[in-house]
Parts: sequence; C-alpha cells; structure tokens
Amino acid sequence: MLRRDPLDRSIIRLAVPALGTLAVEPLYVAVDTAIVGHLGTAPLAGLAVASQVLVLVASLCNFLAYGTTERIAFHRGAGRPDLAAGVAVQALWLTLVLGIPAAAIVAAGARPIAAILGADGAAATAAVTYLRISAISIPAVLITLVAHGVLRAEQRFGGVLRVVVAANLLNLVLELVAVYTFGWGIAGSAWSTVVVQLASVGAYLGLLVPILRLSPGRRFVAAEARRLLSVGGFLVLRVAALMTTFTIATAVAARIDEQTLAAHQILATMFLLLALALDALAIPGQALVAEAFGADDRAAAARIGRRVVTLSLWCGLALASVVAAGSRWLPQGFSSDPEVHSRAAAGLLILAGLLIPGAVAFGLDGILIGAGRFRSLSTMMMKVLGVYLPAIALPLLVPGFGVVGIWVALAAWMGARALLGWRLAQQYVWAA
Repeated sequence: MLRRDPLDRSIIRLAVPALGTLAVEPLYVAVDTAIVGHLGTAPLAGLAVASQVLVLVASLCNFLAYGTTERIAFHRGAGRPDLAAGVAVQALWLTLVLGIPAAAIVAAGARPIAAILGADGAAATAAVTYLRISAISIPAVLITLVAHGVLRAEQRFGGVLRVVVAANLLNLVLELVAVYTFGWGIAGSAWSTVVVQLASVGAYLGLLVPILRLSPGRRFVAAEARRLLSVGGFLVLRVAALMTTFTIATAVAARIDEQTLAAHQILATMFLLLALALDALAIPGQALVAEAFGADDRAAAARIGRRVVTLSLWCGLALASVVAAGSRWLPQGFSSDPEVHSRAAAGLLILAGLLIPGAVAFGLDGILIGAGRFRSLSTMMMKVLGVYLPAIALPLLVPGFGVVGIWVALAAWMGARALLGWRLAQQYVWAA
C-alpha cells in the first residue's frame, strides 16, 4: 500500500494542473486520429506519418520548456526573480529564431519527408496535405512550449489549464464541422488545429506578461540565448534519440502494411496520452528539485525525488490495469477496420506492460532534469538505443511479428531507460 507522505499533497497539487499543460498537443493528435480514422485507413495512415513528424519537431524544441523550467526554478530558489524573468525573455526570442525556419523546412519538404517514412499512394498524399497546413502553426507551438516552461517553474498552472481546456474543446468543435459538415477531409482536420494553436498564443502571452515585466531588459541577449542553447543541445540530443526510437517504429510499421501502420498510430496516440499522465508527476518534481538545488538544499531535493518516483510507479500500475482491461474495445474508437482493431488490441496488452517501467523512467527523467543533469540524460538515451535497435530489427526482418513485435521492442527500450535512469539518480540525487 502507498505510504502517505505530507510531501505527496504538494506534488499532486501541482501534478493535476500540470497534466493539462502537458496534454495539449497529444490531445490535438488524439482528436485528429479519432476523426480522421473514420475517413478510412489511408487517411489514418497518412496522419500517422504526419503526426510523427510534427511531434518530432515539437520534441526537438522541448528544451524551450524543460531547460527554461530548470533555469527559472533555480533562480527562484536563489531569490533572483529578475534573472528568472530574463530567461523567459530570451526563450521567447528563440521561438522566432527556431520556429520560422522549422516551419519553412516542414512545408517545403513534406513530400520527401513522407516518402522517407515509408508512406506512398493515398497515405502519402494525406500526409503531405496535413504537414503543409500544420507547418503554419509551428512557431505558435514553440511559444506554447516556452509559456509552459516558464509557468511550470513559477508553479502557476491554473491559467494554463484553462487555456488548454478551452483550446481542446474548440478544436473538437471546429474539426467536426470542417471534416464532416464541410467535407474537407484531412485538410479540415489540419486547419482546425492550426486555427486553435494560433488563437492560443495570445492567451499564453497574456499569462506571461506579469513575469516578463520583472526582466531588466527586452532585447535579444546572445549570452543568455547561448546558455539556453547549450542546455538545449543536450536536451535536443536526448529528444532526438527518443524520437528516433518512435520514428523508426513508425517506419517499420509503414513497411509492413497499412493496417499495421494504422494500428501503430492508435497505440502511439494512446502512449502519448498515458505518458503525459505519468509525466505530470515528473513536472512538479522537476520544478521542486531545481528550486531545492537553487536554495542549496540537497536533502530536500533527494526527498522530493524519492516521492516523485514512488507516486509515478503507483500511477503506472493503475494505468496499466486500465489499458489491459480495455484492450478489446479501445481500438474501436479510432478505426472502423476489424483488421486494425485486432492488431491494436494485441499491441495494447504490450503497451500496458510498458507503462510500469515507463512510470519509473518518466519520474526519474523529471528529477534529473531538475538536478540539471542534461548531459547525463542525453548520454543515457544514446546508450538505450543500443538495446532498442536489435529488437526493432526483428519485426522488420520478420513482418509476421507485426505491431506486437514493434511494441515489444519499445518495451525493452523503456525497461533499459528505467534501469539506467535509476543509476543516475543514485549518483546525482539520492547521494544528497
């Protein structure tokens, strides 16, 4: 039984609204998957490829959230709100420096990118359409990441949660109208998400204004930007390794058949949503650990870290039970193809098992980011690829393993992450 600890209340109080701030992008993808999936297997397969690219772009820029949270929380712990605000200003400048070129690359390279990931025919056409439209909102997505990072560090989740809920409800309404009333198909799905993402930016900037006013300057400062990019370099390497894992999995599924790719998209969507539920506990751990390190209270950092991992594990066990119990009927909400249903149902049982080491891995990631161990995390993710690559080669060489083989490889990858992450925490956090 879970032992009660007074610290748990503080962690959970921050984790509940943090879940909303994490869920925005994957919830867009989940709504798109459910609606587009009923247009046919080819559009769903095209969405699988396009969404993988967009998640990759957002994940490569995730340092704008995670690096910013660690820097600002550290300055808060040290009693320097002016330095914390300066970090927020420079992070916003970086959204323009990085977001505009990224949008241009995705729009111009949509067709070759889809081909590289194995899409062809009608699936490729759907992927290209979705990518070219969605590229418009990439800078807005990066601004959202910065807003989340700043407000996590400031432990101001309430306003963000309201924006997230409103944005997702609006996206659902617009998408249903665009796809089914106007008959715009996958293009309507993409446009509705773009409109909502652009509209959300104004709300996020409004939440940041009181914090930005504390900054001694508003101009671009190369030194602070380089510091963020330096931290970002390690986080990008870590995220690149992480996203390479799922990109390879998508490419392997695409080379088996459309039904396997569609089933994999359902599983990947479910994984993103479930991972966010677990990561919601890591987010307060990240902010609280960084603040403790800023105040030079290593004992508090160690205690926070232990409770975050314990709560994450219990949450992982609960989610695994729900997924296993619902494995037969969950796929029916995403597709009308019986072949897709059966393959996704088998894969969901593997996903349920993956969530247990995943819970430990996500909790450890949060406290290690809070401790500023960016280099160690990136090195760990590269090592874990050594476990994953031989495992993911099996379903490629033996297509009969199908989606089950792909997700067994992902489960092995997650187990290795949990083991190596635990060793890092023993060295850098528990040792306090």
